Amino acid sequence: MDILCSKSEGILTLEFNRLERKNAITGAMYQTLADALVAAETDDEVRAILICGKREIFTAGNDLDDFMKTARPKDGSLDHDRPVFQFMRALYGSSKPVVAAVSGPAIGIGTTLLMHCDLVYAADNASFSMPFTQLGLCPEFGSSLLLTQLAGYPRAAEKLMLGESFPASEALEMGLVSKVVPLYDLMTYAQGQAAKLVALPAASIRATKRLMKQSRMEPMKAAIAEENKLFSAMLGGAEAKEAFTAFFEKRKPDFKKFA
Repeated sequence: MDILCSKSEGILTLEFNRLERKNAITGAMYQTLADALVAAETDDEVRAILICGKREIFTAGNDLDDFMKTARPKDGSLDHDRPVFQFMRALYGSSKPVVAAVSGPAIGIGTTLLMHCDLVYAADNASFSMPFTQLGLCPEFGSSLLLTQLAGYPRAAEKLMLGESFPASEALEMGLVSKVVPLYDLMTYAQGQAAKLVALPAASIRATKRLMKQSRMEPMKAAIAEENKLFSAMLGGAEAKEAFTAFFEKRKPDFKKFA
């Protein structure tokens, strides 16, 4: 299974399990994640959710082969029923606390999804990147708003415009992660934090989360809608075509010919 789902002592654990492809996420994997989160919403046994990858890598982001086969714009917009949309809606709409444990690279949506979690813990080997501009695209799923709120405009602009990788120490300084711990302590620490949430009154935890997030929910949804509109248009553009062609041909893209 490319996504391992397990439930123990009140914690639902969702683990990326496709190490041979650097945990690159396919539509089927997004669907599994979405279905698990939706089911958890009405499962009284689940009091906290933990998302993790492998020690070597959290996720390389979208599987580009799968992405190009399934993400073509339809009538000028991306299909909102696609599994990735289902997953992200279930994630940012979850009433239950979501903990993320990140080791190794978290690329693209691997970094984006962290902005929708509640507690994010990173190993000291973790790195983060949102290389959307490098693919001729733009930010996704509210990251243009959320990262700016977390880190301030100058830092967010650097990360989103250049799309370069940055280490766990910088992610902590920016407010993207809650704490950085040694690699071999990561899962024990994250599971311990999730267990603390499980032991607390569930109604209090859910109310606190709702109160903290409610003021940003509508602006975030508006940002997602605008990002999706631009992303859809850019996905069919010449620059994205050059970026993806270069990726599959294993060469450096040439954007100088585009205005």
